[in-house]
Amino acid sequence: MGTEIEVAILFADVVGSTKLYELLGDLRARDMVGICVDVMRAATEQNHGTVIKTMGDEVMSTFPTADDALNAAAQMQKQIVLHPQLKVDEQAVAIRIGCNYGLVVLENRDVFGSAVHTANRMTSQAKAGQIITTATMVDKLSSDWRASVRQIDIATLKGRSSEVALFEVLWQTEDITSMVPAIAITSRQRGNQGLRLRLRYQGQEVLVENAHANITMGRAEENDLVIKGNLISRLHARVEFNRNKFMLIDQSTNGTFVLGKDGEEAFVRRDSMQIRGEGLIGLGKAPDSNSSQVIRYTCEE
Repeated sequence: MGTEIEVAILFADVVGSTKLYELLGDLRARDMVGICVDVMRAATEQNHGTVIKTMGDEVMSTFPTADDALNAAAQMQKQIVLHPQLKVDEQAVAIRIGCNYGLVVLENRDVFGSAVHTANRMTSQAKAGQIITTATMVDKLSSDWRASVRQIDIATLKGRSSEVALFEVLWQTEDITSMVPAIAITSRQRGNQGLRLRLRYQGQEVLVENAHANITMGRAEENDLVIKGNLISRLHARVEFNRNKFMLIDQSTNGTFVLGKDGEEAFVRRDSMQIRGEGLIGLGKAPDSNSSQVIRYTCEE
């Protein structure tokens, strides 16, 4: 009979291991994968976790807290990137990580349950170098770690009827886990408190400012600006107000186009850029001032 416990579940695997074997041959590729697994195992054990199993190029671990899991995940990513033996044609071997928190059944040193399946699905949603997790996991994080997490998409996972919000852990941001949120808010408020960005789309209008420093745009109803269209992702892009700058962060398949009033054009996909002055934003295609799909933006002081 198994025992029910609440834990954080982490899956980590090597991205493109099949290609490694093709490029390097069996012996060298096996050694590289072995180094990755050793790094993932050590990071687990050094952060109060337990390695449940290893499956080829994949490690499955559990942790008593969500923070422990993300501490281990960040350590894995950093050490894999910096490891001198994990280079192929000057490109670092990469791993991807998925995490979840929930009730599992512990039996014969293994864990079972829907929370485990969801953690595994998070791994399949992650790209090379990413850590992806769930809202359930985010709710269990300390305020320090929560400050380094951002929602990037909404997805329907295999085996689940409802949609799941996907969150990326920004493990590469320097010292973000040790930043006190109150200090960050205070320093931001000492800047230009009157600065704000006005976004208008058809009958909708959203202000990005100190009091509302993060908004989302896309075709899902959960967004602050809901914009329908075949080329528009469910959670297409975000706008953040940080350090007195408005940053547009694209999270879409087809990218985001920006046309400034001065005629300067920009395109961003899975990346970010600063928004200044006023102009037009197009999700998935270039903005046309005569189109009903265009978003108009104005920076105000």
